[in-house]
Amino acid sequence: MEFCKFHGFGNDYIVIERDNIADPIDLSRLAKAICHRHEGVGSDGIAILKRTEAADADFFCEIVNPDGSIAGFSGNGTRCAAAYLHHKGLWNNEILRLETRSGVKRYRFLERGGETYWFEAEIGRPRFGSDEVPVVTDIRRVAVVNEPFELDGRTYSVSAVNVGNPVACIYVDNFDFDWLTLGRKFEVHPRFPNRANIVFVRVIDRNAIELRIWERGAGETAASGTCASGAAVLSSFLLKTERRVNVLSPGGLTEVIWREDDEIVIKGCAEFVFCGDWPAV
Repeated sequence: MEFCKFHGFGNDYIVIERDNIADPIDLSRLAKAICHRHEGVGSDGIAILKRTEAADADFFCEIVNPDGSIAGFSGNGTRCAAAYLHHKGLWNNEILRLETRSGVKRYRFLERGGETYWFEAEIGRPRFGSDEVPVVTDIRRVAVVNEPFELDGRTYSVSAVNVGNPVACIYVDNFDFDWLTLGRKFEVHPRFPNRANIVFVRVIDRNAIELRIWERGAGETAASGTCASGAAVLSSFLLKTERRVNVLSPGGLTEVIWREDDEIVIKGCAEFVFCGDWPAV
């Protein structure tokens, strides 16, 4: 089974064409095996691509997490998939319409430098309601902001949004604490019925924020398009920043714009790493 590996700011994905996978296939089992950092290729997830007959899309992209769970969307994962299509010469148009489980996303190809591909993507509109994220609350919240969460005898202020995946943000002054353990526990907090991406956010100024990311189904990641988008939107919604925000994570800088028409636009790159052949699972 042929595959190619790409990464977006250190957030790496294995891209596979569905036609290259023999049937029957257990995608959960495949993801667990191929994503393993020591026994497999190693990645933060896999992106399965296939052409679609849908009138409003060109390809369908399924994202599977390293733990075998299906993701609704991945900003970096789908960008890696878009880069794969250009790398393989399967798509050369400026605009790519990529169908995902959270709707059709539009990717505009900006430029290529060597094996690095830059895109601007429209990824949809944020959903703030407690039933849309979802978050368990005593009554429906129009927006989940500064919601008190109890964990290990402490109360934390959590704000959340759905940007294709549920993203929960905790604002901090610095990262000098065990945020990995906290992220691991918050991901499976009973008030997140579908689990959640947990993002610790430090506001730098009105135009920049810094993140540490614990991603649902993947754990610590160097970057995440959905987490960057969710954190940027919530920061603007809470009046901490403007609607155009530079989001800094350990893997690099992602530009997020929350347009006045409510659409979220992210600008970032995907870089080719290598291709290989994985034995049948």
